[in-house]
Amino acid sequence: MLASAARFDAQPRVAADLPAILISRQLATARGLHADDVVRLAADPSGGRAREFRVAGIYEPIPDPMRINASKHEARLHLPDLLALTADAGDPLALENVDAIDIAIEPKADADAYARQLAGRVPGLVAQPVRAVPGEAGLFVVLERFHLAIAIVTIVASTVFLLALTVMLVDERRETVGVLRLIGLTSRRILGQMFAEGLVIAGAGALFGIALALASEGLINRYFQWRYDTALVFVRITPDVIWQSLAIAVPLGVAGSVLASWALLRRGALILVRR
Repeated sequence: MLASAARFDAQPRVAADLPAILISRQLATARGLHADDVVRLAADPSGGRAREFRVAGIYEPIPDPMRINASKHEARLHLPDLLALTADAGDPLALENVDAIDIAIEPKADADAYARQLAGRVPGLVAQPVRAVPGEAGLFVVLERFHLAIAIVTIVASTVFLLALTVMLVDERRETVGVLRLIGLTSRRILGQMFAEGLVIAGAGALFGIALALASEGLINRYFQWRYDTALVFVRITPDVIWQSLAIAVPLGVAGSVLASWALLRRGALILVRR
């Protein structure tokens, strides 16, 4: 069970008979603690009723986006040791009561069915899968929808900008297109050439964007992991993300090129060469 101690006092000796605890990497770094050090833990900020423990090891806290700004100075104690450290001496049942227990089940097990079965066997017990904790799941759903809305607005705005830029670029080549029309090339053939050119440019741009994302992925993760002192992965470029980016960027780039070229080819050849 996890407990945040109010006071840590390291002692320069080793006692194998002392109860063992695990401390977080952040706490070990902040207090200069190592494995086999002896520390004194007290639930009272004044240090009263302190008990000695031996540091059995150092662990990395599980990355949790919900606790990214929370203090990671933590210690893990065996349940009897935690109860003895925090129990009220005036309550005879203090050592027999706990508020919450985390239970790990097999990965393939049905968490909902197990929670219902457990709640039915123990009167007054509330069993709930972690993924269904009220508030937390809803928060991530809101964040996902917010990111989706930002993505849609970004794609629409970039598409309008891309179309305007493509129209300007194609318009600069109107004389070349007019000459091609005068020497006998059909609008369909010119449009096919524009399609192939747009496909190459859009594909190259998409690949450049993906390469830039892959190159900056590690830098972004390392910076924010250093900033928040966590092992949480902030950016991950997966194959699904790559294919989704290609599926959006390439068709939009080709469509912008074809639409701009089609608007230009609708003009007469003499108008294009300004004759």
